[in-house]
Amino acid sequence: MPDTEQLQTIPVGPLAFIPMASCASLGQQVDQHLVKWRNERENEHTSTIHFNGYLKDSYIIPAKTPRFGSGEAKGVINESVRGNDVYIMVDVCNYSLTYSLCGYTNHMSPDDHFQDLKRIIAAVGGKARRVNVIMPFLYESRQHRRTARESLDCAMALQELTNMGVETIITFDAHDPRVQNAIPLKGFETVSCTYQFLKGLLRAEPDLAIDSDHLMVISPDEGGTSRAVTFANYLGVDLGMFYKRRDYTRVVDGKNPIVAHEFLGSNVEGKNVLIIDDMISSGDSMIDVAKELKRRKANKVFAAATFGLFTNGMEKFDKAYEAGLIDRVLTTNLIYQTPELLSRPYYVNVDLSKYIALLIDNLNHNASVQHLLIPTDRINRLLEHHKEHLNEINK
Repeated sequence: MPDTEQLQTIPVGPLAFIPMASCASLGQQVDQHLVKWRNERENEHTSTIHFNGYLKDSYIIPAKTPRFGSGEAKGVINESVRGNDVYIMVDVCNYSLTYSLCGYTNHMSPDDHFQDLKRIIAAVGGKARRVNVIMPFLYESRQHRRTARESLDCAMALQELTNMGVETIITFDAHDPRVQNAIPLKGFETVSCTYQFLKGLLRAEPDLAIDSDHLMVISPDEGGTSRAVTFANYLGVDLGMFYKRRDYTRVVDGKNPIVAHEFLGSNVEGKNVLIIDDMISSGDSMIDVAKELKRRKANKVFAAATFGLFTNGMEKFDKAYEAGLIDRVLTTNLIYQTPELLSRPYYVNVDLSKYIALLIDNLNHNASVQHLLIPTDRINRLLEHHKEHLNEINK
């Protein structure tokens, strides 16, 4: 159970949690953590009027977004949220959900999920004490800057939400956190999963040596260098980086094709390597990087990304695993995971439900989340326990 320091402050309002249909399973897990913690707490103030509705069997408020035969929709909330501190969670990447459009079956796109989110906010109707949005994969985050005559979708989406009354937007590993400059007077938190990735990796590889002689952190491109630097600094190991050499004379599938991955860094021969990125889309870049590392005689290769989109399926990762190019693939449960992904022997599921519950619990009390956003102490404790484990094995 988390510490009870936040009980020194009065909740902003009764907690109301609305996980959209796109993240119903993750929402149930988050709710279970909240119910367990709050029912285990002992505090003399929980019976006062300020803590009205503090202890519940569930904090989930039922909501739905039914569609008409034409494909149009509406947002419906089945309970009153007047005066509540509302947290709406949505997974814009869940393509498994479908709806009927004039007799045709349509899979929901990120645009559909974003519109449904706005419908639920509109259904709240300004009656809540505060509205917060938890959007693990930030909508349109890959279109975060303007480089030509093109739309600036992510910034526009953030402004839309805040104009509708959203106070705080919580996301994970935003593709470019600077997009928050579009809403400078509203709350925006981009949360790192460093601690959870490390915990998941050490559970899957309990004998992994964490030192510069045996492990190296790799950034697959120049854009993710800061993420890899943070991870390497926490572990006290060396850093390597690939940069993509592109053919700017051609455009394939809307982008310039990659000609080669060039490596910058120390020798990886005989070392285990952790490739860390914010997302795996098609997976081509991650596998190309793994090939280059194996060509340089790296030992084990672990690929970790916050969001496993796997837009072209799992076949190429299966082949890479069978060929010995990749030993583990780690992604989080922040977005939709196919049954095929969860069944893979090399896959490590990194659970973030507890982390989301901690964020909601602290924010509901208007408590600082600094200790959650900067997990230095937790990582140090984890590494110390792992070191003791390795010492026991080596005795």
